[in-house]
Amino acid sequence: MSGAGAVPRLGFVGAGWIGRHRLESVCAGGAATAAAIAEPDPGLLAAALASAPGARACRGLDELLELASELDGVVIATPSALHAGQSLQALAAGLPVFCQKPLGRNAGEARRVVETARRADLRLGVDLSYRFAAGARRIRELVAAGELGTVYAARLVFHNAYGPDKEWFYDRARSGGGCVIDLGTHLIDLLLWTLGETGVPAVTARCFAGGAPLRDPEREVEDYAVARLDLASGAVAEIACSWNLPAGQDAVIAASFYGTAGGAELRNVNGSFYDFVAERFRGTARETLAGPPDAWGGRALEHWARRLAAGRGFDAEVESAARVAEVVDRIYGRTASPWEVRQEGVA
Repeated sequence: MSGAGAVPRLGFVGAGWIGRHRLESVCAGGAATAAAIAEPDPGLLAAALASAPGARACRGLDELLELASELDGVVIATPSALHAGQSLQALAAGLPVFCQKPLGRNAGEARRVVETARRADLRLGVDLSYRFAAGARRIRELVAAGELGTVYAARLVFHNAYGPDKEWFYDRARSGGGCVIDLGTHLIDLLLWTLGETGVPAVTARCFAGGAPLRDPEREVEDYAVARLDLASGAVAEIACSWNLPAGQDAVIAASFYGTAGGAELRNVNGSFYDFVAERFRGTARETLAGPPDAWGGRALEHWARRLAAGRGFDAEVESAARVAEVVDRIYGRTASPWEVRQEGVA
């Protein structure tokens, strides 16, 4: 960037559906420009370049980082097993990073990336996108203002009538887990962010695969999970998530919060993955806070890019991504990280 406030020039690593959507969103909104795209699949690369015709084509992250002096940051949208290693590699090249969730396959990987960014004083962001939905932000404002009184209970669900279409999602060594790390990550983040919680003293959970309790947590991935989280404030939260659930619609997504002065809920509309309504509850009465249309999907990256334009230094807010990863580990019953990440990539 030529100076504070200049539009950042970003390199994009991974041009699948999410990567291309984030590229198109941040560029269309004027928050950044795409200077380079790294994608090994020729078809995906061609589609991304059509959306950013001025970008340089690269075969992979190594080639993209050869352009480090021409870039202001890197956006990573690759399979989960690569996130931590590629983030470390970009940070080592002196570049701020915005990474798809999860930041790592476990809390150890996520924490290492956060601490590396802190030591290098480089901005790090994670695509925890649901907190940028208009309805989610309205509910958080009500909680922060004390308008729900003392929030003592929450219930969050994300049930997907389908399963991931990439085989690596079902390989725990590459994915880190099943529906909890895929969908539950968003629920945990939304819970802690909405309530301003930083601690979860107790976690109990059950995970299932194919309708039966998970037999081998080190090899299998769960397709249904339910967890109880006891929060530092004294509140209790219930979280449930699943793949391939006979839900009667494409998806059931909701985040409900109950306080001594009322309640509030964010929920999807007609099974949509993208359309949400937020309501405030007073006894049997309800008030609409926000509803569709709301193009929230790319706002996390746009927010990061605009803050990057103001300064590339470390932002402690990303600590929340490590805290979420720690809760995911506890749902899985992990007390130690089973994978190590080398500076140059993933072992």
